[in-house]
Amino acid sequence: MTTFRDHVIWITGGGSGIGRALAEAFAADGAMVAVSGRRAEPLDATVAAIESAGGRGLAVPLDVTDEDAVFAAVDTIVDHFGRLDVAVANAGFSVAGRIAKLSAEDWRRQFDVNVVGLTSTARAALPHLEATKGRLVFIGSVMAYIGAPGTGAYAASKFAVRAIGESLAMELHGSGVSVTTIHPGFVESDIARVSNDNQLKPGAKDPRPAKLMWPADRAAKVMKRAIARRKRQFVFTGHGRVAATLGRWAPGLVYFAVTRGSRR
Repeated sequence: MTTFRDHVIWITGGGSGIGRALAEAFAADGAMVAVSGRRAEPLDATVAAIESAGGRGLAVPLDVTDEDAVFAAVDTIVDHFGRLDVAVANAGFSVAGRIAKLSAEDWRRQFDVNVVGLTSTARAALPHLEATKGRLVFIGSVMAYIGAPGTGAYAASKFAVRAIGESLAMELHGSGVSVTTIHPGFVESDIARVSNDNQLKPGAKDPRPAKLMWPADRAAKVMKRAIARRKRQFVFTGHGRVAATLGRWAPGLVYFAVTRGSRR
């Protein structure tokens, strides 16, 4: 698929996991890729991988909770590459813990990154995407459809991402800009090794089920296809689709299964 040849693509959270895999996949199609994130070293590593394969990359460090920095990053990218065709709001992390134990600061931190940071990314990119009839992409989660004990803050943020994606797709109808909200199941990433204060703990164990985990490069391929086709909503991994379907159409069954299991 060469849909993205000579396109300029910006990915937040582009230094690892899904973000890096997407960056490399787009670059392999002939796209020029800018990656952003808080840590410069992973971004530089992503750009080095792109350039070693013959592509063009650009590292633009930023914290998506800094609105001015987000808008400045877009200016830097457009100044460097001349345009913007695709913006992928991928930056995010997970605050874990039961709701009774989470502080107001935990909630603010979760929503500042996953929701406010995502909308800042969209607002900064939109004028340029309107000029190119481009694509805006939100990375949500299967947890936008289903909650579970200990995941209330993260699930709430991803429910919000889903709502924002649906609303913005309607608002942009007729503009030429598509909005694709992608909801992955379990994909290899550092998300489970990031603490509630949004700090990476490299040695932390990933508690997610290894047998259900998709490699990031495999996930990037199906995500890139959904973006190319301008799908509005895309849920993937087999288990993710099952969970999303149950969460949407059989929430009572989910409640029964989870609460019954917790009593054992």
